[in-house]
Amino acid sequence: MRKIAKRAAGLLAALAALALIAGAALAAAFAFANSPPPGLPDPLFAADGLEIEWLGGAAFARFEVRRGESARSAGNRLAAAGLIRSRHFWNMLGRLSGSHIRAGTYLIELPASQTAIRAILEEGREVLLRVTVPEGLTVRETALRVEAAGIAPARDFVAAASNPRILAEFGVPGPTMEGYLFPDTYLFPAGFPAEGVVRAMAGNFFAQIAAIDARMAALPPAELARAVILASIVEKEHRVPEEAAVMAGVFENRMRIGMALQSCATIAYILSEVLGEDHEETIIHRRYGNRILYRHLEIRSPFNTYLVRGLPPAPIASPGANALRAAFEPAQVGYLFFVLRPGGRGDHNFSRTLAEHSRFAREFHDSLR
Repeated sequence: MRKIAKRAAGLLAALAALALIAGAALAAAFAFANSPPPGLPDPLFAADGLEIEWLGGAAFARFEVRRGESARSAGNRLAAAGLIRSRHFWNMLGRLSGSHIRAGTYLIELPASQTAIRAILEEGREVLLRVTVPEGLTVRETALRVEAAGIAPARDFVAAASNPRILAEFGVPGPTMEGYLFPDTYLFPAGFPAEGVVRAMAGNFFAQIAAIDARMAALPPAELARAVILASIVEKEHRVPEEAAVMAGVFENRMRIGMALQSCATIAYILSEVLGEDHEETIIHRRYGNRILYRHLEIRSPFNTYLVRGLPPAPIASPGANALRAAFEPAQVGYLFFVLRPGGRGDHNFSRTLAEHSRFAREFHDSLR
C-alpha cells in the first residue's frame, strides 16, 4: 500500500508540475500574442481605413471601423497593417469577450496590446470628434470651433497658439500661430490636449505649403511670414478663386510704389480681434451689419492699412492653399485698384487708374440702392 501511495503522490506531483509548466507556457503564449509587434509603422503609412500620424509628440493609429463591419474583418485589417501580431488571437479574444466592436473612427496610441485595442473598439471610448476649420478664420474663431466640437476648451487653444515653446518649435516669428493653422477637417478624441491640436494644425500647414511649392517651404521664417501675411489678406478679400493671384499682384504693386494697401479686411480684423468684444467701435461695427464706416478707417493700429503703409505686423486669418499660392506667385498685372462688381457674384472690377476705379465704385454703390 505504501508503494502505491508513493507512486500516486509522485504522479500527482508530476501532473501538477506539468500543469504549472503548461500554464506558464500558455500565459507566455497569451502575453506574446497579445503584445504589440516590434517597432512602429512609418508615420507616412496608410492602409485600408488606417493612417499613422504623430500628435502631441506621440504616435497614433487612426482606424475606422465601418458601419456593419465584423470584428473579424477589422482584425484582418489590423493584422495586415502590422498593428497586431495575430488575427487568430484577435478572433479568440472576440469569442472570450462576447462583445461587439462599434462603428466609428478611433485614435489608438501606439504601441498598444490587442486587449487594449479591442477594449477601445468595443467600448467606443476613443471615437474621434470632427472639426472643420474653413479658410479665413482667426485663432479665436478656430478656438471656438474646437471647443464647440467638444475637443478642447477655447481658452486652452488660444493659450497654446501663443505658447512661446510651440512658436519656436515651428519657427513662427509672430506672437501667435495666427495664419499658421491650416484650414482643413480634423479628427481628435474628446479632451485631446489643446497643444496637440495646435501642433497638428501647424504641422498640416507646413506640410501643405511644401506640397504647394517646395521653394515656399524652404523660405526663411521672416520671408515666409511676409507671404503668409499677404496670403491672409488675399484670403479675406477674394471670393472668386481665379482672382486671388490678381489681388496679390495689386497689393504687391501698391507696396512697390509706396501706396497704402487700404484693405478693409485689416479694418475688420482690428474691430473683431484687436479692440475686443465690448469696445465702442466693435459694437458700432456689429450694429451696422459688420460694415466698415469711415470712422473705422481712422483707428490707430499697426493693422490699419489705410494709415500704415506696407503689410500689417502679422497675419489676420488662416489662408487656404489658393491664397498661399497667390501670395507666393502674384499675377504680373498693372492694376492698382479693385472693387466688387454689381450683381452679387463676388467678382471684382480691376483698374489701373483712380478715375477708372472711381467709376467702377460708383456703379457698385448705385447698384445697392
